[in-house]
Amino acid sequence: MPVYEYECQSDGTVIELIRPMSQADAPVQDPDGKGRIFRRRQSTFSTGKAGPASTSLPFAGGCCPCGKNKGACGSSN
Repeated sequence: MPVYEYECQSDGTVIELIRPMSQADAPVQDPDGKGRIFRRRQSTFSTGKAGPASTSLPFAGGCCPCGKNKGACGSSN
């Protein structure tokens, strides 16, 4: 099931809920019981290489499964 983010319109509190897609826009009860109203917000996330900061990730760059450049680890891959 997908994870959805909901934001409180009055104080900006954000919560995440795992729900079926059919319930994505259904009303959300305040988890703290304060009567706040939460609305689904557009989630943002990133995958893959996004720039210089991600070059330290093991999957960024290289052609070898170990993450190094081809031949750097002695593998024939």
